[in-house]
Amino acid sequence: MKNHFVKIMFLIVILLLVFYVLKKPKTIISPFKSIDYILVKKQKRVLEIYHQGKCLKSYGIYLGFSPIGPKEQEGDGKTPEGLYTICYKNDNSKYHLSLKIDYPHEHHTALAKEKGLSAGSNIMIHGQPNAWIFQTIKRDWTHGCIAVTNKEIEEIYGATSVGTPIEIRP
Repeated sequence: MKNHFVKIMFLIVILLLVFYVLKKPKTIISPFKSIDYILVKKQKRVLEIYHQGKCLKSYGIYLGFSPIGPKEQEGDGKTPEGLYTICYKNDNSKYHLSLKIDYPHEHHTALAKEKGLSAGSNIMIHGQPNAWIFQTIKRDWTHGCIAVTNKEIEEIYGATSVGTPIEIRP
């Protein structure tokens, strides 16, 4: 009976340790102090980060599964185009870390509503899916978001504040 109790206590301790490790806050280390502008060039598949007009770094990106043209409706696989801001930082994302873009604006919603559709929402800059064993993807795969590697989103996330402007060009 005593051995059974010891085994159960050992399992509980192991489960608590696993839970602690999985729920431990992510350590975000960015080599950049701050970003004051983000530029996305969809056709070139590039995201550039800026501070005081100087490009600090350029990243290769993956877009929505149907990236050509501006986003018109939920589910179209397009990444929006235009001027936006980062409106929320999520360190508990299903995609490692994410920065929410303030899409849709009123005109996006109105255009989609005229067609009886939804403009969509939850457009982010994010890392790779947490659940994936292999974290390398070599094609456009999101539903309209902008994806980078987990290491890259850590650099971008760590230096980006809510309110940072982002321009998404065709």
